Amino acid sequence: MSSVTIELPPQATQTQFNLRRWAELLADPEVAKIEWRVETDRYGHIVVMPPPAPKHGSFQSRIAFLLQTLLPDGRTITECPISTADGVKGADVAWASPERMAELGSHSCFPRSPEICVEVRSPDNTDAEIREKTALYIDAGAKEVWVCGDSGTMSFFGMGLSSLSASKLCPNFPRQIELR
Repeated sequence: MSSVTIELPPQATQTQFNLRRWAELLADPEVAKIEWRVETDRYGHIVVMPPPAPKHGSFQSRIAFLLQTLLPDGRTITECPISTADGVKGADVAWASPERMAELGSHSCFPRSPEICVEVRSPDNTDAEIREKTALYIDAGAKEVWVCGDSGTMSFFGMGLSSLSASKLCPNFPRQIELR
């Protein structure tokens, strides 16, 4: 099988399009009726995903709580819409410093990533999908992307998609999330 390389548009060009398209979708009463999670691809097409299982939400809320506790000066956001070179993607959890929040403003879709973006794996996520989202968040300005596995094991990635033994931005964040 041959491999294919897809060249994505420059981040700035795509962001202008993404912000316009996201505003259109938020204003569309038919889209508001969709009960599942919505993202877009780079063409503005709607990508619909089934709602996550309760375990996914439990990991998501635990991670958000820990982030807010360990980094109280910033803002922790769940279901954070971020403009990427491949459309609007929703980070399960994100954290932004006060400086980044001032830069991001009050957009309904952030024009770039908060410093930390977290993906909680769902059973149907492929490794390729998680690698792609990690690369997209880094490309959009994230300093770190964290992935929570289905057993709560955390993986941390930095610039250049390098694997980190722990978060540099939040070194006390646990490598294993325990659900209570």
